[in-house]
Amino acid sequence: MSHMGYSCLMALDRDQVLRSAAALLTRKSTATMDEVAKAAGISRATLHRHFAGRDALVRALESLGIAECEAALDAARPEDGPASEAVRRLIRAFEPSAGLLAFLYTENQLFEGEEQNQGWARIDERLTALFRRGQEAGEFRIDLSPAWLTEALYGLLASGAWAVSDGRVAAKDFTHMIAELLLGGARRTDA
Repeated sequence: MSHMGYSCLMALDRDQVLRSAAALLTRKSTATMDEVAKAAGISRATLHRHFAGRDALVRALESLGIAECEAALDAARPEDGPASEAVRRLIRAFEPSAGLLAFLYTENQLFEGEEQNQGWARIDERLTALFRRGQEAGEFRIDLSPAWLTEALYGLLASGAWAVSDGRVAAKDFTHMIAELLLGGARRTDA
């Protein structure tokens, strides 16, 4: 096999390993590298070739999480239509990645590393812009900052993912549950 074919295969394998690691760690955040290797159906040595250790694995999962969030944001078109409808679309688009986000949310590595922070900063910027747009349109209350509404959205996505994964909430209720709680609190009601 040519070197090109090999590196392509490696990349494909790495992505598969990453996705199975994400699936396992979202269910069991304390899983060991041995358990991750077993879940991916590879040896510990092969896992180590892809990721030097847990930190390297978490960094790679973080990059995957950032990419998935940016894709979800693009799909949800946060600039279109009423802000509250855009928030609903966004939650729906984030749902498949919510477990991974919940895992990353609890990992301290999230707040280290220049390059990764830029990814989260881009996502934060787009979310805050959506909440600001809702405030400027008179849809959302202005006593809650767009930065706080963004943090609240992350927290609810993580909590929703844990509740679904623990079987405390039906998966089909994920978007409704989060959107209603967030928008119910954010919506401007003129007394």
